[in-house]
Amino acid sequence: MNLNEIIRTRRNIKSFREDQIGQEKLLEWLETASYAPNHHRTEPWEILFVGADTRAKLNHKTNFFNAPTVLAFLSVAGKTPLERDENMIAVSCMMQNFALLAHNDGAGTRWASFGSSATAREILGVPEGYEVVSMLAVGYPSEDPETKSRTNITEKIKVLA
Repeated sequence: MNLNEIIRTRRNIKSFREDQIGQEKLLEWLETASYAPNHHRTEPWEILFVGADTRAKLNHKTNFFNAPTVLAFLSVAGKTPLERDENMIAVSCMMQNFALLAHNDGAGTRWASFGSSATAREILGVPEGYEVVSMLAVGYPSEDPETKSRTNITEKIKVLA
């Protein structure tokens, strides 16, 4: 696939097969994804591999769609509101890179806005000074979700004088 196809066909997966993605492949995607834009090259991300015991304690309502791998992406909190925002954006860019790389290799992801509650932070062992950006379910899809239409981009553009 070319990059346009990868971006246009990546979807959030709601159902995963049981087969594991190899650790080497996951690390390859993470390493490449780490080339995401990040202000002053701070690399504000930390990634947690969430094992079965921790997953059970988290008790996520869909069990992360039964994905064989779950990652928690953390961000350095930042000393100012601007630095916090820059860090969260950088980690989000890294997560998007990861999702696109996974999709290109036939895997899929599901972004779960989960993990920022005090209970989840405690279960995950999130250190002081870090925030949970999101959790990502990762695996091989057992479905091929339909492409949903998007608003024409021209409706989202304003030209300033």
